Amino acid sequence: MSGWTSFTRDLLEQMPLILAGLLKTVQLAGLISISGLLLGIVVFYLTLSKSHIVRNTTNAYISFFIGMPLIVLLFLMYYGLPSWGVRLSPFTVAFIGFTFNVAAYNAAYLKTAFNGLDKSQLEAARAQGFNPLQIFRYITLPQVMRLSIPALTNQVIANLKDSSIAFLIQYTEFFARVQELAATNFQFFKAYLLAALIYLALVSAIVLFARAIERRYFIPV
Repeated sequence: MSGWTSFTRDLLEQMPLILAGLLKTVQLAGLISISGLLLGIVVFYLTLSKSHIVRNTTNAYISFFIGMPLIVLLFLMYYGLPSWGVRLSPFTVAFIGFTFNVAAYNAAYLKTAFNGLDKSQLEAARAQGFNPLQIFRYITLPQVMRLSIPALTNQVIANLKDSSIAFLIQYTEFFARVQELAATNFQFFKAYLLAALIYLALVSAIVLFARAIERRYFIPV
């Protein structure tokens, strides 16, 4: 019991830092989920371009960022760019790196949903005089967004979990604070168990919220 007593004492002492780190984790995950979705919509739109150059460039972007390990991208930006005279804060690196990565995945989800649409409705819209942007805004995007709800919400969950690697570029989020707690008393199992339970609670909250959205907006296929 003495081990748990000392761990609890250290936990309470560092609780303000841990809660601040948890807030930074939630903020980062929320921001990259929003920015990654918005950029993903733009990237998806570009994949529908009539220009072969635009389509090929966009598909190359998707393939590159899906194929590039996220940690490698973050290290390139945080530890590599300074050699070129470019120094970015840990948050800036995390936000930009995650956004590019998440956008590629979201664009791929939307493209997959688009491939399952009935194209006759798009042809009917063109026949009625809708321009490509109007077709995308009023017909294509609403449907692919609804069809992609399960994949997009799973991506939000992945964003929360993946945010834990940001501590490797000196971003003091929740997991970084847990690392500090573990280093204080060397009770690594207890510290990491606490982190696992908190991540599980956050993921469970996202899953419950996502299921409610799916029941309301999901289109059966």
